[in-house]
Amino acid sequence: MPRKVLNVKPITVPEAKAVLESLGEENLGQFQRRTLDYTIKFSKVDPEKAEKIVNTLIERFGMEREEAVQIVNCMPKSIEELRIFLAAGRRIIETSRLEDILKVLNEYRNEEG
Repeated sequence: MPRKVLNVKPITVPEAKAVLESLGEENLGQFQRRTLDYTIKFSKVDPEKAEKIVNTLIERFGMEREEAVQIVNCMPKSIEELRIFLAAGRRIIETSRLEDILKVLNEYRNEEG
């Protein structure tokens, strides 16, 4: 019996890593194992922090979830890098706002040690 998709929600790379790890590597197919390997290599923060950052970006800066997820996946370190995610041709964002977003990212990045 085919499964029915009830909800679609973009998640971060660290959250995908947690989901795959919870299934147990022995229960993963080849594609899932490759995906797990990717998530291990490219997770920038732990899953709980990733979700907190996404929520902060949405609530404080009015971002769409998809936008916030992409920012957390890459954790840009400069205004120039951050501008790439937010300048998708639809609006110009003030430098002070970009600096505030970077401050949020750096707070969580610094917690990692």
